[in-house]
Amino acid sequence: MAVHGLFRKIKWALLFITLGIYYFLPFIRYDRGPNAPDQAVLVDMTGRRAYFFFIEIWPQEVYYLTGLLILAAVTLFLMNAVAGRIWCGYLCPQTVWTDLFLFIERKVEGDRRERMALDRDPWTFGKIGKRATKHFLWLMVAWWTGGAWVLYFADAPTLVYELATFQAPWSAYLWIGILTTTTYLLAGFMREQVCIYMCPWPRIQAALTDEKALNVTYRWDRGEPRGSLKHNKQLAAAGLPAGDCVDCAQCFHACPTGVDIRNGLQLDCIQCGLCIDACDAVMVKVGKPTGLIGYDTDENIQRRVEGKDPVYSIVRPRTIIYAAVIAAVGLIMLAALLTRDFAGINVLHDRNPIYVVQTDGSIRNGYSVRLLNKRTHTRHFMLHVEGMPQGTKVEAVGVDTTFADRPIIEIGPDQTRELRVLVTSPAGTKMPESTPIVFRLTESVMGEVVTAKDFFKAP
Repeated sequence: MAVHGLFRKIKWALLFITLGIYYFLPFIRYDRGPNAPDQAVLVDMTGRRAYFFFIEIWPQEVYYLTGLLILAAVTLFLMNAVAGRIWCGYLCPQTVWTDLFLFIERKVEGDRRERMALDRDPWTFGKIGKRATKHFLWLMVAWWTGGAWVLYFADAPTLVYELATFQAPWSAYLWIGILTTTTYLLAGFMREQVCIYMCPWPRIQAALTDEKALNVTYRWDRGEPRGSLKHNKQLAAAGLPAGDCVDCAQCFHACPTGVDIRNGLQLDCIQCGLCIDACDAVMVKVGKPTGLIGYDTDENIQRRVEGKDPVYSIVRPRTIIYAAVIAAVGLIMLAALLTRDFAGINVLHDRNPIYVVQTDGSIRNGYSVRLLNKRTHTRHFMLHVEGMPQGTKVEAVGVDTTFADRPIIEIGPDQTRELRVLVTSPAGTKMPESTPIVFRLTESVMGEVVTAKDFFKAP
């Protein structure tokens, strides 16, 4: 049933904002300089990194994904502590796309009564045309949904052209087909069944909520005893108790999951507030105050029964702890992002032989050294080994450029380079069995320094 009111407007606003971001974000450009993609949000599987405007994430920085998952989970807990399943009612993708599909259905086939009448009508060209139009529009939305998803994994304008000219990779068509099918089925046919039976969040949320969380609540202290408007007026005229609920069942018909909120808070309720809008519209028509259904707590209903003022405790230990965790994780991720290195070095000591004693008495150790340049331009690094005596020779095989007997290594943009490095102690120097050393890599322009620890082995 179509509903109009404050919460319906909020849902429409969030629907346009969220879907607008999802569908059009891949086409936003962001200049990162030469040798870097200019798509603002991109998961580059080929280049093995992800971009979000000025942020670039490498595969070894997967801990940022862990941090984002923690933030998402705790934010969900915070939303639940404040207003129950508010995520489900306003921001969940299943809710958003179901709302869009229902909007298309109402525009093509009419409101609830008209659709019920259409179901009973015999199959005519008019009925076939309406059904075909509805399913065609559903498929177009589902197809656009699947198409938008794959655009986050390649340059969007280029991929759109390749898709249109049938030059795109087969995996793009496969994923578009999968997501088109799932969106069409979940939002068009399964709808509330996903929320009631498939989604685990209602069960988790029920265990996390408390008596101070705001939930869509039927204020039975005001609504009962319910009855028709005429009947309740007669009761009131006779001085008998009469509630404001006129038993019109509009709250039930407005609920996308078929919940009668007058029976109390239920697991199926997604807290979308549409029953509030439906009830308020009826209250206005019958000349009674709005708010018979609203975001409230059972605790406040009991307080009103006892003649006390309602108390709303948004800020309480639970919400403070959740907010503190969100802030702490966010600050840790921000600090890690601002202080991270744009170069890297990994060292692996040779295992066989561990060392080589040369004819002049010097000792040589071999290492496999992998160097990493995360910048989008070529950089030069100087390699130095600390912890060895004066006169130690450091040689990078295949590198001829040196400065002060230290190899100068060139690494291309967004590349790694693996080298064999030989460290040789001075002739005649007695070395201990194991000497801790540090490989220091220094960038020639900005002076960025990264290090790796290892050992120099001797007899």
